[in-house]
Amino acid sequence: MSVPRNDLLPPTEEPEAVDPVQLRRATLASSVGSALEYYDFYIYGLASALIFGELFFKPLGPAGGTIAAFGTYAVGFAARPIGGLIFGAMGDKLGRKIVLIITIALMGGSSMLIGMLPTYEMAGIWGAILLVALRVAQGLGAGAEQAGATVLISEFAPRKRRGFFAALPFVGIQVGTLLGAGTFALLGLAQREVLLGWLWRVPFLLGAVLIIVAVVIRLRLKESPAFEALEEAEAHREAPVKQSVGQAIATSKRNILIGIGLRMGENGNSSIYSALLLAYVASLPAYQGQQLIGTWGAVVAAAISVFTVVLFGALSDRWGRVPVYRWGAFFTAVFAFPGFWLLTIGEVWLVLLVMGVGIGIGVQSMLGPQCALLPELFGNAHRFTGVATAREFSAVIAGGIAPLVGAAMLAVTGNAWWVIALYSAVLALISFATSFVTPETRGRSLTDFNDAGQETVHA
Repeated sequence: MSVPRNDLLPPTEEPEAVDPVQLRRATLASSVGSALEYYDFYIYGLASALIFGELFFKPLGPAGGTIAAFGTYAVGFAARPIGGLIFGAMGDKLGRKIVLIITIALMGGSSMLIGMLPTYEMAGIWGAILLVALRVAQGLGAGAEQAGATVLISEFAPRKRRGFFAALPFVGIQVGTLLGAGTFALLGLAQREVLLGWLWRVPFLLGAVLIIVAVVIRLRLKESPAFEALEEAEAHREAPVKQSVGQAIATSKRNILIGIGLRMGENGNSSIYSALLLAYVASLPAYQGQQLIGTWGAVVAAAISVFTVVLFGALSDRWGRVPVYRWGAFFTAVFAFPGFWLLTIGEVWLVLLVMGVGIGIGVQSMLGPQCALLPELFGNAHRFTGVATAREFSAVIAGGIAPLVGAAMLAVTGNAWWVIALYSAVLALISFATSFVTPETRGRSLTDFNDAGQETVHA
């Protein structure tokens, strides 16, 4: 089957006026969804690092239980590309709104059910099996949630300030992280017997509140102007302009690979700093009895990131997406070795500093411009599929396996700090190198059927 030539399709006219009411609703709808996604995944990551090994994998011992718990963490990321492909295709054919309602319900419902699971002492291995099943369902929903939020707000935002507005929903990520890390930090004040007995369930059950809020907001949202333009083009053209998943991937394989490369440093380091680092710090003798230091570090990092993700998004409107991304990746690679060495000194404030700088500056300097860059890389007929594919395949090979691979590397090297630093730097340098083959997308029309870079290739 031949792939449609998108370079033969001229862009439809992009609406110049921006509906401020719908822009606010789109920002809020995307932000609440981002908050729920990262609340869910953050509390799961924290629980994997701190308690799931003992609750569901007790016979494996402390080290084996932690690795098994991180294995279930990785399973959720493995399911995300499948969810991204399924719901991404639905988003391109049926609209952004309906898909975002489905994904938020699937993601939040799975999290709530995790809070009701029987532990190993209650049901043996069945508790672990059910945990994996719900983690897969959670990953399927999350596979299109962030891609949908990114596409939605980018298609509503004014072109000249797209970087700023596209970054606003990612404040929801930091809010979700604050809620998740803050909740676990407060739970850590309780006796461990109480925490392992029933209190650990509370953060998962509380996710139901965010589900209700997100669904109500999204029901009041209209479709994006770019999707409405796509629907109009579909109605007035003899040949279909919407593409199947296979056609979309074949058309955009170069930009999908670019998106994956760009995400290696951002998503990989996000998982390293927010999950693997917690387990590493908790294992150091200098921090014995202070296992929740990493959790408080995550709170500090999220508080900083609330401001920096929008700052770097706005800077990409002024200086371009690629330059901001490139220097963010370079900074992250350079910071890795001194940053992780500082953790070995044994000072609590240094843990807070490393997490604050690594996440608040390093990760956000890439995430900020990425919010608008990924949607701008793809043409209107397959944008949701392209963004979801790039985001979620990178989430598996970068962020999803980072805690699992890192935990294994630490076990082999006897908790050597430099092995995490090397892992962090390599991922960041992949993104740094990818930025040199990334087309500058600032100011692109999102009703264009061409992918970024096709205009030059087919001129």
